[in-house]
Amino acid sequence: MSSRVVVLGSTGSIGTQALDVVRAHPDRFDVVAIAAGGADPSTLASQALEFDVEVVAVANATAAQDVQLALYAQAQRRGWSAGEYRLPRLLAGPDAAVEAARIPADTVLNGMTGAVGLLPTLAALESGATLALANKESLIMGGSLVLDAAKPGQLVPVDSEHSALAQALRGEEIDDVRRLVLTASGGPFRGRTREDLRDVTPEQAAAHPTWDMGPVITINSATLVNKGLEVIEAHLLFGIEYERIDVVVHPTSVVHSMVEFVDGSTMAQASPPDMKLPIALGLSWPRRVPGAVAPCDWTSATAWEFFPLDEDAFPAIRVARRAGAFGRTAPAVFNAANEVCVDAFVAGDLDFLGIVDTVAEIVDEHLADPDWGTGDLTVARVLEADMVARERARAVVAARSEVSSR
Repeated sequence: MSSRVVVLGSTGSIGTQALDVVRAHPDRFDVVAIAAGGADPSTLASQALEFDVEVVAVANATAAQDVQLALYAQAQRRGWSAGEYRLPRLLAGPDAAVEAARIPADTVLNGMTGAVGLLPTLAALESGATLALANKESLIMGGSLVLDAAKPGQLVPVDSEHSALAQALRGEEIDDVRRLVLTASGGPFRGRTREDLRDVTPEQAAAHPTWDMGPVITINSATLVNKGLEVIEAHLLFGIEYERIDVVVHPTSVVHSMVEFVDGSTMAQASPPDMKLPIALGLSWPRRVPGAVAPCDWTSATAWEFFPLDEDAFPAIRVARRAGAFGRTAPAVFNAANEVCVDAFVAGDLDFLGIVDTVAEIVDEHLADPDWGTGDLTVARVLEADMVARERARAVVAARSEVSSR
């Protein structure tokens, strides 16, 4: 019997690769609902009809008509007039992905990007489905709210690093873990000094040497903000203290992460840098999907290199640790400020170094504000912190832009 799957963020990098996995294994998976922002109506309609989904969710209500028209057009081309295709139910609006996450399913894959994934993550956990989580921001923002909502084994990481850690920890006692080691490719600017990064362009930052990812995550990889988010994510997922979570640079991205144990042994998970493997594992956890990706070729000579992280050139991980150690709403502030700064960088309103510098300034302000260190942590409180951080980030970016234009 095939597993019922909901794919949130279906037209993005994770979503399209998840549908590739489903396409290759139609006997194992049945996509019952998909959700996307609505910026690409044609692709969304094509996905809906190809996988015969029951529901299509569109976050942008103004795009709903375009999606509806695209569905009709795709259906006509595919023989709808002959009764060969059904049209799915269309949900539209900011809560559409939340509604899709509640549809009865075995697995909900949250492949959305950014803070908008929080409420769908909570909705998926509330539904009782296994949550294959690629939207790390929702866990980082929600923290204990997400962890408390998850039943044992319900939350499965899809990030390649955390999938690697989960695989290495299967059958192990957490008390036997000395430390977790996250690997970072180093992005497109590995080996550069801070001074070298002063004039980096968005096009250069988007040219990742190893991974094929969406634009936001690719730029986050260039600044190493993505790795900072992953340090917080590892702490939350596995309950390991921050001082026992390390980051090393591994340019080829074949070793996805490692677990060092108290007896001196280290377990590493290795595979080609292809997100289809952790996606497939997330969709079928704890079972593996045969042929998800081609394995490494062990018959050819190869070498693995590891380098220490240059935190002077790339301070994002240090800032993330500070936010994560404070906890509460600080990780949400770290993430929100970064999302605003990345948009500003892409728009040409902020230089590359200004991304992390601005995020650090806003995180420091947040940690110094006593109002954020008290009171119960609630969804409303997290969303308020997210909103305040975005407003403050826009103000700081505007001030920086004004100074640089003088």
